[in-house]
Parts: sequence; structure tokens; C-alpha cells
Amino acid sequence: MIALPPLDPRVTWSIRLVDAGTGATLAEHEPHTQCETASIGKIFLLLEVARRLEEGTLAADDRIEIPDEHRVEDSGLLYRMHDQRVTVHDAALLVGAVSDNLATNALIHLCGLEEVRAVAPALGYRDTALHDYIRNERTPDLPWTPSFGTAAELSDVMRRLGAGEAFSPAVSARVLDWLAADTDTSMTADAFLLDPLAHVEAEYQGMVLRHKTGSVSFARVDVGLLRGPEAAVAYAVAANWKHSAADLRAPVLDGMRAVGELIRAHVTGRARDEEDA
Repeated sequence: MIALPPLDPRVTWSIRLVDAGTGATLAEHEPHTQCETASIGKIFLLLEVARRLEEGTLAADDRIEIPDEHRVEDSGLLYRMHDQRVTVHDAALLVGAVSDNLATNALIHLCGLEEVRAVAPALGYRDTALHDYIRNERTPDLPWTPSFGTAAELSDVMRRLGAGEAFSPAVSARVLDWLAADTDTSMTADAFLLDPLAHVEAEYQGMVLRHKTGSVSFARVDVGLLRGPEAAVAYAVAANWKHSAADLRAPVLDGMRAVGELIRAHVTGRARDEEDA
């Protein structure tokens, strides 16, 4: 078992770390507490896209269309590109790499929102899902959040992806390939000391990372699969502080990094101050 560090009590936390091979719980804190998870639900969109590519109902080289009503900016690169009619594969890669909002909306439109909403229940999850398009403004008449989830279910998603059990080995492999490009190592993954822009292969102390992050003004979430020379851990670390008068991102990120350091030590068998020979 892994002993979690002290966590800021002003924050709603949901955390679970599991052995990626056996599924045994290594550490947890309120793992069944549902949190708003920002962009994490995009994993279920990637699963639906990958499933359709494997079935042949989508082609990787098809070009996406972006309806005007779903044009958004902020996270991502596509909204800044001159040619936005990228392929389905490249749109999914943008979602995995930079959590691209515009590519996300185009792919949801392509697959259908109800179909994407159905992915998590199809995998057996009750409290976790992608719930809506990404919106420039979330008014009261719209769904309450783009995605939600619990650490118990999100850590299981990552474990099943690593085991090739998320629909099929081929579907799981496609999604992990897109997530391999994730450039956001600012949260739990900050402790792994990887190159944020180049960690598809083992990059430091034999670690290989596949993960997805989510950020809004009141939430930080990091879910992933970290393999090392000694072990592999599927993890989910979610933090919400929506009802706090203070912006708690600093203590939240400190807590997430501390959890990440425990994961890194577990999968590598090394303390942080041990230098490579």
C-alpha cells in the first residue's frame, strides 16, 4: 500500500491508485466522490472514435467538419490553424496531445453527442462520462458540466486501456497512442520528471506515461497509466474547489505532485534523490 500525503481539506478530492496488472488498490481517498472533470471525459470520445475506426464506419483520413455553433477556442491548436479541415486521426491526436476543444467538438458532432454519452455506461460506469460539447459559456439551460467522474471509475478506465480491455485491444491501443502525445505534465505527472513534449517512449528512469488532464478555474484532474521497471500504476487524481472563495490551484497542484512522487517511487523503486548512474 501507498500512504497518501496530507491533502488540503478545503478541496473536494477523489483519488485512487491501482496496480495496473492486478487491479489491487494501492491508495485511495474518497474514490467514489463524483467531481467535475473538465476535459477528462474526452477519453470516452477518443474511445468512440477508435471503435469506429476499427469497425470501419469511420476512416482515419476522413476530413472533419466544424459546425459554426460548436466553434470554441481556449485549449488547443486547431482554432489557430489556417487549415482546420484536418483528418479524423489528426483531430483525435490533437485531443490527446493538447486537449483540443475545437477538435473535440468536431469529433462529437461527427459521432453524435448521445452516442458519445453512451460510451461510459457501455463500459459499466455509472458516475463517469463525457456529458456535453465544450462551450464558450455554460448557461443554466445547458448541461451542468462537460464531463464528470470518480477516481474509482477513472483509474479503472486507465487500467483497462493498459490491459487492452476498453472495448478491444486494438481500440485501447489507438487511444493510448493518442494519449502518449499529451503535453500537459503540470499536475500529478509533474513528479515524473519527463520531457513534456517527448515521452512516447521510456524517457527517464524507465518510465512510460499515458495520461489525460483536465483544467478549469475550479478543478484540476489527472488520470493516467505509468509503467516503470518495478511496477505499473493506473491512477486518477481529481480536485474541485468550486464553492471556495479562494483560488486553491497552488495547494492542489502541490498535493497532486506529492501524489505523483509516490507513484514515481513505486514504479521505479527509486527515491527522488537517487541519481542515475
